[in-house]
Amino acid sequence: MKKMEIKVCKHCVMNTTDTNLVLDENGVCDRCHDFEERILPWWNHGKGHEEELRKLIIDIKKSGEGKEYDCLLGLSGGLDSSYMLHLAVKEWGLRPFVFHIDCGWDLPVTVDNLKKMEAKMDIKFHNEILDWEEMRQMQIAFFKAGIGLDVPQDHCFVAMVDHFAQKMGIKYILNGFNVATEAVADPASWGSGYQTADKTFVQDVLCKNGCPIPKHYVWTTGFKHKFWLPYVKGVKTVQPLNLIPLTKKQMVDTLAKEYGYVAYGQKHFEDEITKFVEGYWNPKRYGQDIRMAWNSSLVMTGQMTREDALKEMEQPPLTEEEGQKMFKDIAKKLQISEAELQSYFDKGYDGRKYKNNTWAFNLGIKLYTMLGLDHRIRK
Repeated sequence: MKKMEIKVCKHCVMNTTDTNLVLDENGVCDRCHDFEERILPWWNHGKGHEEELRKLIIDIKKSGEGKEYDCLLGLSGGLDSSYMLHLAVKEWGLRPFVFHIDCGWDLPVTVDNLKKMEAKMDIKFHNEILDWEEMRQMQIAFFKAGIGLDVPQDHCFVAMVDHFAQKMGIKYILNGFNVATEAVADPASWGSGYQTADKTFVQDVLCKNGCPIPKHYVWTTGFKHKFWLPYVKGVKTVQPLNLIPLTKKQMVDTLAKEYGYVAYGQKHFEDEITKFVEGYWNPKRYGQDIRMAWNSSLVMTGQMTREDALKEMEQPPLTEEEGQKMFKDIAKKLQISEAELQSYFDKGYDGRKYKNNTWAFNLGIKLYTMLGLDHRIRK
């Protein structure tokens, strides 16, 4: 069979490994057009939002009067959430309840970064340690399914945000999403179309792949996350990083100077399983290099040249030696043989239809986009 030619956008580095990508007659992709026509006019590189940010900070502080905390911040240890925490405390004078979820996959460098920020800020982080045996079994189930390999920890992160917001009566959630570094989302064509917050989907994957429903895990639903909390309970999820001029280099340099923060080399590499999946598994198994989306975001926002982005992607995210070592480490940690893990790699997506509420999530995304509430390119 003739190998399909991969075409690359003439403006960014999105390519046709994303089968939904549409190139115009000049070879420019629809993601670039969406950014120029929808995202950039509103965002304007973070400029012109001063009054909006000032009012937001006032509202957050007012909502927390007489309370120990005025906002909620989930801290992964990654660049975006760490920089968000720095600004919230050091620049804006907010009093966030900061929580970190330990799913068993934190890398030593991540733990070190968190400890340094906690000590320098003199803030006590809440560390939520999940049941490792449950997480181990869930992770194996998703490897068996061949889809959503990050879902066991991602769903819990969203669920914990919802849990703490409701439990503590906090009305503002600080979300680290920012156009500057992540304007382009993971291509929808690369995934199964299922959503992280879809409890129905997650539990069906577990049930069909021999994993009992965990007893100590925290769950949420799309209805609770996107409707009940914001529109019934009045909990607002806000993205202040979009309201200030911002670059990736600025974030890295500031955190390094203030806290001795060590960058991870690639977005999401603060988490061992995600580093393995995005740095080795997906590129090797499916030819999917998530740097395509991350670098395209940097190109679109003027932080990286297309030439430099392409040059970086000529080399794999992880060397073969690094990937093989992680392969052995992951198998050992999951308490399975390397042969078993290899069988999941060879099998890929098993093609089974899992129960889900994808239609509701897709409808919500379209509605949020139409209302100007979603400032990310999702296709």
